Amino acid sequence: MPRRTATPGQTVGPFFHYALPYAGDRDLVAPGTPGSVLLHGTVTDGEGRGVQDALVEIWQADPAGNVVQRAGSLRRDGHTFTGWGRSTTDRTGRYTFTTLEPGSVDGRLPCFAVTVFARGLLDRLFTRAYLPLAERPGAGPDGLLRSTGDRAGTLLCERDEHGLRFDIALQGADETVFLTYPGHS
Repeated sequence: MPRRTATPGQTVGPFFHYALPYAGDRDLVAPGTPGSVLLHGTVTDGEGRGVQDALVEIWQADPAGNVVQRAGSLRRDGHTFTGWGRSTTDRTGRYTFTTLEPGSVDGRLPCFAVTVFARGLLDRLFTRAYLPLAERPGAGPDGLLRSTGDRAGTLLCERDEHGLRFDIALQGADETVFLTYPGHS
């Protein structure tokens, strides 16, 4: 009997880009809100070119380190911080979020949980964007950062004149470290 192989899955997109974005999706707080920061960066392919039709999602704790569990991300009321947002990339691969900096949850390093959807991927990619370590006196890399060795820098935000920059490289020498979770390949 011939051996059967699994049917290949479909790739992500390209139609997700037309159906998932919505007004206010990238503004976890209104621009100009006290304490707000711009989290931004570029999603690039293996050649270093910006990926123009990617979708980036973030989840985060609030500044006090509380894991927010409130509804309202799809229809924001302008007052409730839900800790979740979605941003498409522009023609250059750039994405932006207006948000608050996450606080430490249970003493761990503050970070944004990040998911990337892009054409050609079989499934979404997961990663983390840690706040700059240099701004946390006495803080060192946590277990996850240590386990990535010399690639740990791909998981760190850099502060710049606009806010926090976190670039995501889908492939190549500077490829971002991506994570797996149980039940997700």
